[in-house]
Amino acid sequence: MSDILCMYYSRSGNTKKAMEEIAEALDAELVEISDETERSGWKGWLRCGLDAMRRTTAPLKPYQTQRPLKEYRLVILGTPVWAGRCSSVVRCFLGQHGKELQNTAYVLTRKSEDKYEEIYTQMDHYTAKPHQAGVSLRCDSVGYVFWQEQFLRQIRDLLDPK
Repeated sequence: MSDILCMYYSRSGNTKKAMEEIAEALDAELVEISDETERSGWKGWLRCGLDAMRRTTAPLKPYQTQRPLKEYRLVILGTPVWAGRCSSVVRCFLGQHGKELQNTAYVLTRKSEDKYEEIYTQMDHYTAKPHQAGVSLRCDSVGYVFWQEQFLRQIRDLLDPK
């Protein structure tokens, strides 16, 4: 049983792809979270942006982890960037469980050139301690693999300091 948990929300599949790759590379448990809101199509896209700007959340659908959240050595949270903020789904999760997370790392997926690294600080407001590592990935960009590998090296160093 892995002591690393990768949790994510993905509307379009980009965050899912990134988190599957990271979980596989780290032999980590992978759990998708979602809420009760319809987010498909252009209406869903618009709803996502509005929810992010208004900081509104909807109840999460049930999910299952192999152990209690506080027992993981590291929890890596993956979220798309919506209107310069983390997704409302991940915000809801952090609002409910952030204080249980002792060590976190963040994976942001984005469409624009802006890295949106200020989102790390936004997410840290909900957690017991500031994040240990973070990466902002632009899917289908030339630097995607490079930055993902940098993040994985950072995580491995964090988990196995020499």
